[in-house]
Amino acid sequence: MGSRDDAIKERLGHLGVDSERADAVLELDAVLQRWRRKSLKRELGLRAISELGLSLELAQLDALVAVWAPSNEFGQPEEGETTVGLVATRLGIDPSRASRLTSDLIRLGLVRRGVSQEDARRATLEVTEDGGRIIQAIRAFKFLTLGSFLASWEMDEIEQLIALTSRFVDWHSAPADPTGVIAAEIAEIREDIADLAAGRTDDGD
Repeated sequence: MGSRDDAIKERLGHLGVDSERADAVLELDAVLQRWRRKSLKRELGLRAISELGLSLELAQLDALVAVWAPSNEFGQPEEGETTVGLVATRLGIDPSRASRLTSDLIRLGLVRRGVSQEDARRATLEVTEDGGRIIQAIRAFKFLTLGSFLASWEMDEIEQLIALTSRFVDWHSAPADPTGVIAAEIAEIREDIADLAAGRTDDGD
């Protein structure tokens, strides 16, 4: 009896992906799914908040970090001032949600509003001393945990992990399907489930 993955491997074969690489694609997807489930639980962030005795929600912590904007996460700071819109961009969230989160942080005394030097009608954001202490504590917790985990790895393993992960992160923006083969395969898949996509089944109305 064939594997339930045989059909996928056959489709990958249409793209010129050999059997060994097809197996690797399936294995990588399994690893990513496990990582996704752990990431969604935000285990490390929740541990940090709990063990440090903080009364913050994860979303508020994310917004606080986005105002502070550490360079290892967000690159070198942009020239200019931090606004609610910039926090929304950094976190990839809706500006209205960013506004609610930063208002929470202002109420908690972790962020303060200022007046833009470029446009007096625009409010700016900056982390307060207390907010900065929380960020430093959270980052220390995170990097002590991560550093301890990687301490037993060889440096070439760490360097490969960083290089390959960085390369893989950008896979979605790479030029894709120059021959149109993927589009043709997807069109065939869409046709196969057209009845389900339309909300019908073979024995439905």
